[in-house]
Amino acid sequence: MNLQQLRSVREAVRRGFNLTEVARALHTSQPGVSRQIRELEQELGFELFVRAGKRLTSLTHAGSVAVPIIEGILGGAENLLRVGEEYSQQSAGKLSISATHSQARYALPDAVHDFRRRYPDVQLNLHQGSPQQVAEMLLSGEADIGIATEALTDYDGLVALSCYRWTHSVIVPPNHPLLDDPELTLERVATFPVITYSPGFTGRLHIDEAFRVRGLEPNMVLTAMDADVIKTYVELGLGIGIIASIAFDEERDTRLRAIDAGHLFPVNVTRLAFRRGAFLRGYVYDFIETFASPLTREVVEQAALQMPGIDFQI
Repeated sequence: MNLQQLRSVREAVRRGFNLTEVARALHTSQPGVSRQIRELEQELGFELFVRAGKRLTSLTHAGSVAVPIIEGILGGAENLLRVGEEYSQQSAGKLSISATHSQARYALPDAVHDFRRRYPDVQLNLHQGSPQQVAEMLLSGEADIGIATEALTDYDGLVALSCYRWTHSVIVPPNHPLLDDPELTLERVATFPVITYSPGFTGRLHIDEAFRVRGLEPNMVLTAMDADVIKTYVELGLGIGIIASIAFDEERDTRLRAIDAGHLFPVNVTRLAFRRGAFLRGYVYDFIETFASPLTREVVEQAALQMPGIDFQI
């Protein structure tokens, strides 16, 4: 039994049993992957996969029991390598961050800039995706830490910590009639075409919930995954926008005006997460604290000891 055999099994599950994709991910050949899996099955004495000819179609019952163990062995081996790197080259290495567009564009730049100044020999990799993709990149080991507002608390395999709270704003072109209203109301917002985030992104659930509670059905004329797209179409006059307040910059967004909507929609919580059981390098703890100062190493280590399913608050 060797680690390459275990990696072949793990990747086969992750890649939907597509051995061509597995071979590409492991930088080897498809026959090589098949051989690694067969040799492991022979050593174990049972089949891990259900087959249709030469194709893998699913896991056997025994395979479904074995895969979590294989994941644990490989995770332990990866942690061991990180321990070695921690003590041999403390200020050098790689840090992979997965984040939604809003976090990567508006929340992370200052932390990344400060971290690069302090750790010039650490290579930073920034991956963007939906909240679910952020979580999946953490679980697969593709990313060390992930930052998103949604989804991160839905996985027992992740440790998620609250970073900061934020609200939405309504954005409109200059001279829009909403700017003359003494107080913004949901009823008034619902009288205009609305442009906002796609479902599952940047607090959209809270937006929908607020309108539903008031019995309102706004005309959602356009949805998008990031605020830059929303702002573009608001500038074109297609409707009013609802975006995260952090996404509006008075100096850059000179063709728009923002109206605080914190009283209309529930407060959102952005969280930072990492894979449960992962060994974090020292500079990872430093990055986390740079991004969210309350998340000291002591706090993060304490959160890692909590049972799955607990939403750790600071």
